[in-house]
Amino acid sequence: MLIGIDLGTTNSLVACFIDGEVQIIPNRLGRKLTPSVVSVDDEDKILVGETAREYGYLHPDRSARVFKRTMGTEKEYELGSHKFNSEELSSFVLRSLKEDAEVYLKEEVSEAIISVPAYFNDKQRKATKRAGELAGLNVSRIINEPTASAIAYGVGDSGKIERCMVFDLGGGTFDVTILEYYKNIMEVYAIAGDNQLGGEDFTQVLVDMYLERIARLVPVVDVFTLNNIYKAAERCKCGYVDRNVGTMNVNLFGTPHEEIFTLEEYEERCSELLERLKKPIEKSLRDAKISLEDLDRIILVGGATRLPTVRSYVTKITGIRPEYYLDPDTSVAVGAALQCAMKERDKQVEEVILTDVCPFTLGTEVVRDNGAFEVPGQYLPIIERNTVIPVSKKQTVYTAYDNQRYVTVKVLQGESYLARNNLLLGELTVDVPVGPKGKEAIEITYTYDINSLLQVEVKVVSTGLEKKAIIQSEDNKISEEEAAARFEKLQYLKQSPREEEENVLTLLRASRIYEETMGPERNRITELVNEFEESLSRKTRLEIETERKKLEELLDEIENKNEKGLLA
Repeated sequence: MLIGIDLGTTNSLVACFIDGEVQIIPNRLGRKLTPSVVSVDDEDKILVGETAREYGYLHPDRSARVFKRTMGTEKEYELGSHKFNSEELSSFVLRSLKEDAEVYLKEEVSEAIISVPAYFNDKQRKATKRAGELAGLNVSRIINEPTASAIAYGVGDSGKIERCMVFDLGGGTFDVTILEYYKNIMEVYAIAGDNQLGGEDFTQVLVDMYLERIARLVPVVDVFTLNNIYKAAERCKCGYVDRNVGTMNVNLFGTPHEEIFTLEEYEERCSELLERLKKPIEKSLRDAKISLEDLDRIILVGGATRLPTVRSYVTKITGIRPEYYLDPDTSVAVGAALQCAMKERDKQVEEVILTDVCPFTLGTEVVRDNGAFEVPGQYLPIIERNTVIPVSKKQTVYTAYDNQRYVTVKVLQGESYLARNNLLLGELTVDVPVGPKGKEAIEITYTYDINSLLQVEVKVVSTGLEKKAIIQSEDNKISEEEAAARFEKLQYLKQSPREEEENVLTLLRASRIYEETMGPERNRITELVNEFEESLSRKTRLEIETERKKLEELLDEIENKNEKGLLA
């Protein structure tokens, strides 16, 4: 069975196509969304999702979140005695989703299509693919999130030509994609975005606003309190969907402290973030060589587009009322599942041929002669950004110096005219016959496919000497033996058993709320926790579920009161 996975910054989910329809696969807690959070408990057990998030509130030093933003980098996260990079952390999330799918489908799952932000670069895409492999999945395709959403929205179902802008603002990344549908072909014209902009940043604005308000009362805030402020900010932000006033109530050293923020105040503080949304819109239109008047639809996807601030801003700067009738949290996974059905040639789904584009320019470093003198370290584009893929392009360069013995072709990705400012993906070196500069011609051919694999071929014209390579970033390159060792290491680390998940989550939540609460409420929590733990020791399923439900009802009651500021 082939599954579609939306590996998100804030939340992830998995879907499949069965009996003519897309089904969102529930996780072990029966919920659609699995928070993209990983923790390591004091027994060295890996926690994923809601349980990991709850554990992280109590033990922030043993928990990691928003790690998608560092995908493809060397950044490491310390969780207890372990260190993980973002692709390893992502593999835990993917492994959890894989297990959930296997339980739901009652069969082994070994293949997946995983979505990524359209503006992910080569390193980030390869890291995502490796994360899937570390989770035990064959990643048959990497699909861009906006393209997946366009499939979910049924772009082109009317049978006429449709030109759309997909505005995708998720928890941690932002993409704008211009595409056109015509006769079962979905062609991407242009992609732009910001991989460091998302709903998390809009939450941080409220965190900063609250910290400014309480600065005189609490000049220094500890990590535990900061976590509570962040939770309150997230609730406040989501509240703006229905009201023009938001409230943040946080327990500061035993005393509830409430602050009220109007939507107008909040929008004013978000002005810089909103301005950052504008640039990728303009860039994508410019690269696609179209104007706003040429668009038939603007589609909003990603959980952060629920914010009325974002929706009104898009309407204001485009003059077009955007569409957002699908669940923004699930549309990417739905599109990925539909792509799975197309790949398996399911007769109940009309096949759509996807043509994607290369999101960044690919080129190499050269020495340029400006007529007066030579300038080293210049960037020579070979495949320009937003070129339709698959594509193969050739560029001929010449030896730059007298008596040059070899030529090193640096494979670069980026938009700067200076080679050093672009991302080095790898390099190939070929020997050339010694002679005066400019005598030897070298043909460089870049071939880029739909799975973001770049093949580079370097040929010395006079000798016919050729070198080819599938480019993989040198600092991320690992041998098959190293890959196998990493796989074994991650498989060795045990994840929390499915059957214990609800119980562990409830006990962690009880611990957190106990710390946030004072007075007689603590005694009530302690009493019910003891009764619940006794039922766990007796291992009677009905009794466990009964006691857990009683404890959860109490926790809901206390948490609702805390949020409304009714506890002293």
